[in-house]
Amino acid sequence: MWPVTRVGFVGLGSQGGPMARRIVDGGFPLTVWARRASSVEPFAGTATTVAGTPAELGAASDVVGICVVSDDDVTDVLLRPDGVLAGMAPSGLIMIHSTVHPVTCQRIAETAAARGVAVIDAPVSGGGPAAAERRLLVMAGGADEDVARARPVLETFANPLLHLGPLGAGQVAKLLNNFVFTAQVGLALDTFAFADRLGIDRAAAAAVLASGTGGSRAAAILAASGFNTTGLRGAEPLLRKDVRLTLEVAAARGADAPAAVTALAQDTLTTLAGPVSAS
Repeated sequence: MWPVTRVGFVGLGSQGGPMARRIVDGGFPLTVWARRASSVEPFAGTATTVAGTPAELGAASDVVGICVVSDDDVTDVLLRPDGVLAGMAPSGLIMIHSTVHPVTCQRIAETAAARGVAVIDAPVSGGGPAAAERRLLVMAGGADEDVARARPVLETFANPLLHLGPLGAGQVAKLLNNFVFTAQVGLALDTFAFADRLGIDRAAAAAVLASGTGGSRAAAILAASGFNTTGLRGAEPLLRKDVRLTLEVAAARGADAPAAVTALAQDTLTTLAGPVSAS
């Protein structure tokens, strides 16, 4: 069994920051790198080292988590000349937490394999608060031995941790989750607008849905915000990216996308990108 002693982490935003904090609080020596000095300030006073470059982080780490935004960001931080992979020793392990195309993970894994470094995809769902409370859903894809090696690190913030199959399987599952969530946001918006027309108070309708069979995570999130769509509107570019990736994966695999869910998801994106309703 591989001993996991040194962990690196790149991507200290609202999602990655709490994940990295759970890792260091779990007793793992942690090395971080960030473009902005402010991103590493919360780790002052912990057993965390700040690297000067991603390659320096790679050299100081046995296992590295990547939680940046896009496919291009993941590829850049790992494969650029001073990227993480340039510094990692053979037998290292990279965990891709970002939501990206499965092919991106496979391309990175091919490059990493030439250096003796393994890759798993381990995208997450639940948000920063879930990571801080060790209840983040982690969807892992990769070889059994690689996921087993990553497990002690992942379990500092994951519950549940699901190993879904070979490399890329975690990304497919995460894209499916985000695709359905996007559709459910539109359904929730329509539902609460319909409640208005029926003369039902929105908060009362939300309470019914929370305990009834018609509820959804999207409806709960919307109700918890006081029916303020600002946060969801801010997330629209990420939701749009994930819907696009879902449909690309489906097309590449010859799988017909579900018409009703696709229509709802596209309608959600149009609504969130449009003007704020006066209602």
